[in-house]
Amino acid sequence: MSTKPRIVLGIESSCDETAVALVASDRTIRAQRIASQHAEHAPYGGVVPEIAARAHAERLAPMLEAVMDEAGVSLADCDVIAATAGPGLIGGVMVGLVTAKALAMASDTPLMAINHLEGHALSPRLADPELEFPYLLLLVSGGHCQILLVEGVGRYRRLATTIDDALGEAFDKTAKILGLGYPGGPAVEKLAQSGDPRAVPLPRPLAGSSEPHFSFAGLKSAVLRAKESGAHGDADIAASFQQAAVDCLTDRLSHALKRIGSVPNLVVAGGVAANRTIRTALERLASDHAMGFTAPPMALCTDNAAMIAWAGCERLRLGQFDPLDVSARPRWPLDPDAAPVRGAGVKA
Repeated sequence: MSTKPRIVLGIESSCDETAVALVASDRTIRAQRIASQHAEHAPYGGVVPEIAARAHAERLAPMLEAVMDEAGVSLADCDVIAATAGPGLIGGVMVGLVTAKALAMASDTPLMAINHLEGHALSPRLADPELEFPYLLLLVSGGHCQILLVEGVGRYRRLATTIDDALGEAFDKTAKILGLGYPGGPAVEKLAQSGDPRAVPLPRPLAGSSEPHFSFAGLKSAVLRAKESGAHGDADIAASFQQAAVDCLTDRLSHALKRIGSVPNLVVAGGVAANRTIRTALERLASDHAMGFTAPPMALCTDNAAMIAWAGCERLRLGQFDPLDVSARPRWPLDPDAAPVRGAGVKA
């Protein structure tokens, strides 16, 4: 039997990053490209779906060519074409998925429709060959804030989710309130370095509650009131907001651990996982519970195609493929059997 690594072409277009990558089953990232749309969306203080979809359509073809050229491979060398099929902004998702379908049909290559959240959930295993199932995952990004027990590829048990806003969204709104621009997460983190994290008395929504879920809408509103009061400097508001976020995350994770008992590793993934203050707090939490701690490299935290290609590698090992008529999905929970949570507009 051949031991030659198998190659997966990954395409990601669920929000405002257009990304293409070639990843081999031996965990080698052969080539990747990520094109940000920050300049296009900055005037609006957030992502405009129509602008995002148009940018994906314009950039995807030349990026595919560049990645193939860099890796020195052709479509004929790819064992699978994997593309994000949801959840996300449906226009952008359709651009990437339709492109993948066309490439798969033209080259007679199997297609995989990847759940964007599964890409994040499995991305730590791309960077860490020693990370085995099961592990406790904090998936925290602009659109999602969840705690999941990852039991295997395609096997996810949701323990908690947000009942209103995701933490990444709260970071972006805080940045907008403070006039820091878009994207907000890195800007708030940078400003917080010069502030006092205890200067502004902000709430810790649901902290100490027996309810397992997250809530960040009230924290976001409290930031706005703190800014409007004029009693605090922006750096202190940013630092206090970031500390409140850390306290909420660690409290909710501690609650989840009480419910499920011992798990070997705590893993964090998603765009907010790039925040160093949050990483440090989670690493300390894991140590306190005698758990290992794993976080992907910063480049694999934000939306990228390497994680989509790696999810394809994981599924290729199990022989899981998708038909060419598979549909794009604006919503796609990792745990469809999870009990609904109270409140409207749940980001499940």
